[in-house]
Amino acid sequence: MTNKPLFALEDILPVLPHRPPFLFVDRVMMLEPHKRIIAERTLRPDEPQFAGHFPGRAIMPGVLVTEALAQTSGLLLGLSERVTGAAPPESPKMFFLAANTMKYQHPAAPGDVLVLRAESDKNFGALFRFNVEAAAGRNLVASGSITLALVSGKRP
Repeated sequence: MTNKPLFALEDILPVLPHRPPFLFVDRVMMLEPHKRIIAERTLRPDEPQFAGHFPGRAIMPGVLVTEALAQTSGLLLGLSERVTGAAPPESPKMFFLAANTMKYQHPAAPGDVLVLRAESDKNFGALFRFNVEAAAGRNLVASGSITLALVSGKRP
């Protein structure tokens, strides 16, 4: 996408607990609160996973594409709460609970822009399921569903 981001990195950092090198969302391009989100991640050749996966033909590991989709899903929850003013002062944390029916159709490589889409599917109390997909250009990289758990309170 070539549009100006709706939310940039400085808006994402307060919502997600992840930090580089494990932050896999650069910007949010579209947000329909509590319904769907489109985010992007530019895959840079100097990222550590590309050194070993695979030398000579670097590709983004499927598990990290799935993590990027989970982070995008978390942003759908967190940014929705933020823009609607529903977030409490100490927001609950979201944890990646499950990846279901994930399929990987095409590799993503350094230089690609991953377009990350998440759509709210169902919630069961503190569990939230999302339909997700990642694409690079015209290629569908991965699709499936992801479940996040909302956990409040502090650990002992």
